[in-house]
Amino acid sequence: MHRSALVLASLLLPASPALAQSGGDDRIAATTARVGMAAVTTTPPVIDGQLDDAAWQDAEALTGFVQRIPFDGQPASERTEVRVLAGESAIYVGVWLFDSEPGRIVDGESIRDASLNESDAVLLIFDTFADRRNGFVFGTNPSGIEYDGQVVNEGEGGGGGGRQQGGAGGGFNQNWDGSWDVATSRDERGWYAEFRIPFSTLRYGTGEAQEWGFNVARRIRRHNEESLWSPVPRQFSLYRVSSAGSLRGLTPPTRRSATLTPYVLGSTQRDWVAGDPDYRNNGELGADAKVQVTKGLTLDLTYNTDFAQVEVDEAQVNLTRFSLRFPEKRPFFLENSGLFTAGVGQAELFFSRRIGIVSGLQVPVQGGARLSGRAAGLNVGLLHIRTDAAGGLVPAQSYSVARVARELPNRSRLGAIFVSKDASGPLATDNRTYGVDGQLGIGEAITLSSFGGWTDTPGLSGRNHVFSASGNFAGRDLRLIANYREVGDAFNPEVGFAPRVDYRYYQGMWMYYIRPPRIFRELRPHMSWETYRNLGTGFEESSRLHVDSHFEFPGGSFISPAFDYVTEGLVTPFEISDGVIVPAGTYSGWEAAWRFNTDRSAALSFDGGFDWGSFLSGDRRGGFGGLTYRLGNIFTTSVRYSHNDVRLPEGDFTARLVTWRAGYFFTPSIYVQSLVQYSDQADTWAANLRFGWLTTAGTGLFVVFNEARGVGLLERDTPLNRGIIIKFNRQFDLWRG
Repeated sequence: MHRSALVLASLLLPASPALAQSGGDDRIAATTARVGMAAVTTTPPVIDGQLDDAAWQDAEALTGFVQRIPFDGQPASERTEVRVLAGESAIYVGVWLFDSEPGRIVDGESIRDASLNESDAVLLIFDTFADRRNGFVFGTNPSGIEYDGQVVNEGEGGGGGGRQQGGAGGGFNQNWDGSWDVATSRDERGWYAEFRIPFSTLRYGTGEAQEWGFNVARRIRRHNEESLWSPVPRQFSLYRVSSAGSLRGLTPPTRRSATLTPYVLGSTQRDWVAGDPDYRNNGELGADAKVQVTKGLTLDLTYNTDFAQVEVDEAQVNLTRFSLRFPEKRPFFLENSGLFTAGVGQAELFFSRRIGIVSGLQVPVQGGARLSGRAAGLNVGLLHIRTDAAGGLVPAQSYSVARVARELPNRSRLGAIFVSKDASGPLATDNRTYGVDGQLGIGEAITLSSFGGWTDTPGLSGRNHVFSASGNFAGRDLRLIANYREVGDAFNPEVGFAPRVDYRYYQGMWMYYIRPPRIFRELRPHMSWETYRNLGTGFEESSRLHVDSHFEFPGGSFISPAFDYVTEGLVTPFEISDGVIVPAGTYSGWEAAWRFNTDRSAALSFDGGFDWGSFLSGDRRGGFGGLTYRLGNIFTTSVRYSHNDVRLPEGDFTARLVTWRAGYFFTPSIYVQSLVQYSDQADTWAANLRFGWLTTAGTGLFVVFNEARGVGLLERDTPLNRGIIIKFNRQFDLWRG
């Protein structure tokens, strides 16, 4: 295997110096940051996507977009113009996206926060504190959807240097929903986007005249191209705030604002597992409030919080002896969630899903408060939540989090975090977590990160610490990663996430980027090795040697023919399936882990992979595949199937998972979505159907139907739970002034 990888590399490496797409000397330097000017207007434009208001003619045209991919440093293939206006209460951005082939523009899905990776799109980023690290993102596609999020730490993850995109991770929080407007239009010259972003939606520093970091990215999907107004190195993205340009001419108001978002909810539900004799009717009232304390600090309050409109978790197959991590989706915990991030995915000091969710079931959230933002040059996050007792098994509990971080020059940072859980009653257990973290940027390519922490749990003694150090080199043609992590046997972050303890972890990875002049967009030969070893004995609990080369085609399709040498060490027997118990011992062997997908922007696309080879004491023959169909921008549906056929001396079993999704989008604000799942590992199938009619900032009318049934429990097709929920919430401005 090693010899084959070296032969492949030797055949491909000589081609790299002569790459036609590398651009040669005529590439525009990626360090050339741009400067633009916002024009002050007293007659704001009408947000209709037409861009024919007279005010736009008074603004400077920001042009000269530069490709990041595929031909980094080259001028964009199509012309783009951006103009910015500063009004009394909002900032306005108009974008002219000219296109020589308007009939080939890819619209994308017509629903709020739909992925913009597989369609034409434009995205804006505002670094409102000019700290070169954090920012607000607003985007849209030709369908005119609202897409927004928050960038923290230039899109990187927590203190350990991991990258967590989307969800509530530490890098890019796509689930943040702001209150703003956008409209688009099209004609024979291309398409156009018109944004209105209220200053009250943003947080910014003090001072009358301000200069913000600013950048704009345009995606042309048929070319698989991304270009930016202020050039960004190929190995990074729009989230590389330190490469953003500057926007001058801004005089944001000093006014304060407050909003109130009450909700009313009615439901009828029956839980057969809990022994409900009949359906229970229920009504709820609650509210969220948001108060802009200063320009940079926001106070969020919540009472009787409900998350009925949130999509249920997607089922996963688990063939390991460790718990899985499901993403946070609940709106209250998502805004500024990156400020509270400390740690890495396998050792997070704070994980909000530990609040109000026990064994996958929701526990009533009585209320809470969060103060977050920027004060005295520090990133500040304070959170307190109170949950109610549930079912006599879960006591009432209080959760408190305090997080502070200081941004330093050149992507550097220092921070600290404190997390507390307090409970009362016979089942009560208290828990404390303390942590510090830091990051050091060296030049443009090198990032060093570290964090340490410890926990305090009454009655639990031992090594209660965690320590992690990592280094990352991100060059245009080469990437290197090294990680070390140590977790004690008594490390117990009950409001964090640590699926395994008592180990030392080592990881190393290299990846080389090759860009041939034809056939392939990019080749990424790479190799990585990771191992978990018992902290006390050095026993190898898990390890993996990964050898791969990612082959990407110009349209975005790829194939990744990976091979892994995997070792699993069991100190005690492991029951992997009912009646199938793998004895203690060390098991090693090779497996193939291939992955591929076709062009995801096409009307019909397919992705999948297979895992075939050694598995514990025997072998596994498995795979998965997904088929997706899109009808323009109004309808999408997909079905995915995962199958694992495990054959062990101790017994054979299969694990199957089927997922079906569908969505119909009447407008960007009105939609119907469904998620149906079947898992023979969980022995259930479940359905989630949601209708949404949105107003602003993700609020509106929601009608939700849920049902779950057991497949082999007691008898065939056993009902587990069923319910319908109707929820309406609306955001009201209490004051602006």
